This record gives sequence, structure tokens and C-alpha cells, in this order.
Amino acid sequence: MKKFAVFGNPIEQSLSPTIHQMFAEQCEEVISYEKILAPVDGFVEKASSFLAQPEAVGCNVTMPFKLDAFNMANIDDQAAQDAQAANTLMKCPDGSIKGFNTDGVGLVNDLLNNNVQLENKRVLLIGAGGAARGVISPLLEASVAQLIITNRTLEKAQQISAAVSNSNLDVVALDDIAAIKPHITINSTAASLHQELPCHMSEALLDECEVVYDMVYKNSPTVFMQEAHKYGVKKRLDGLGMLVEQAAAAFSIWTGKQPKTNAIVNKVRELINNQ
Repeated sequence: MKKFAVFGNPIEQSLSPTIHQMFAEQCEEVISYEKILAPVDGFVEKASSFLAQPEAVGCNVTMPFKLDAFNMANIDDQAAQDAQAANTLMKCPDGSIKGFNTDGVGLVNDLLNNNVQLENKRVLLIGAGGAARGVISPLLEASVAQLIITNRTLEKAQQISAAVSNSNLDVVALDDIAAIKPHITINSTAASLHQELPCHMSEALLDECEVVYDMVYKNSPTVFMQEAHKYGVKKRLDGLGMLVEQAAAAFSIWTGKQPKTNAIVNKVRELINNQ
């Protein structure tokens, strides 16, 4: 039996075992998938011990261990290089560990699944943490016309832009975002978890906005989505589809099989709504 796990601290809230078991049933794989709570300073030891098992194939990694995962793995994945973070580890036949970041692929695939056109669009990305860094390469590879990063601390956004060095990547101060007129506005911050907005929402900012996307997901629309609704943005998406899609990308890395995700997103949504 192929063994998988997700590491985090905290980890009890993780939906990864449920999602991956659904993938396995659909793809006719027999797996075990467990949640593992790692000590804040003990991830590498825990993950190494798990992956040393003969049946272990790989693991997912969530907060606060994505940098630790990046540092313990061989990294060829551009999204992981950009983010300096890995959320997926895979054991190779020679025992070495490869690291990937599937968050950005998950975001792009979820947008495409929801009939959002990315090509030639202006995209505003709010936030400059690990969640933002992990999605930059996949968004640029999706042929957006312009990707603009804004952040409360402008210097952090500027550091990301300098590291990536792409002519379609720009930075703007939080106070100046209304002038951008984005077609797609993505919140990568955790503000919605605290019932806060990541920026000032206005008619000027959202005048040409076709889609807002909040990486946070809850059992009701986030405050960011609610505010966009007030200003007439017709398509408002949360991060649940991204969660399922990043998991599907990891499952594909491990097994070579690509799960169909639409029905699984709906099932996971039902689980969340019934909590």
C-alpha cells in the first residue's frame, strides 16, 4: 500500500486525507494518508522518518513547515524556487527527496475550471507572503498581460519582483491600486480569517474587475467576496477549489494519475457547509 501524509502544526483541521482518499478511489489506487503533527522545530526529523518507510511515496506540507521542506529537498520546480517553499515532497527510487510547490498550479487550474480567462488580463495580487510567491510563476506562465503585486510593506513586494525579474511583473503601493483597473483581483493574505479586508475596496478599484478570488475558504462568502459583491463584481471565488487542485497536482506527481476534481470540490464544499 502506498503511504502518504500531511505535516503541519496545527494539523487537525486539514482536509487533505479526505481529498486524497477521494482521488485514490477515483483513480483505483489503494493508499493510506494520515495527518502528522510535527513539533515546530522537529519537522525534518519527522518527515525524514516517515519517508524512510519502504511504502512511503510522498507527503504534503502545510504551515509552518514549507520553508523547512524546501530546504530538505532537491528543487527543480520553478514555483517552489520562486516561493522558497515546498508543499509537496516525493521520495525518488534512489532515496533522495524532490520538492514541489503546487499552490500556483492549483490556483490557475481552479480559475480555468471556473471559466476565468487569464490570457492577456491584468491581475492584481494582494500580499507578498509565501502564498503569493508560490502563485507568481504559474500565473505568468498562463500568459497574463500584467501581474501586479501590492502589499502593506511595499519593500517585500519589491524584493519578490526583483527575484523573479519578469517584464510582466510589476509592483504598486497599496494606496495606488485603484489606478490599475485589474481584471482579476486575488487576495493571498489571511485577512478574511479575521473578518478584515486586505485593502480598501472601491468602485474605482473594481470598475473593470471581472473576478475576485480569495485564497481563504469558509462555509460562507468571505468579507472580501462580500465587499466585491457590493461593487458589482459578478464572479467571486474562494480558495476551496485551489485547495483541491493543488492536492490533485500533488497526487499526479506521486502516482502519474490526474484526478477529475469538479465532483470532489462539490463534495468537500458540502462537508465544510455541514460543519
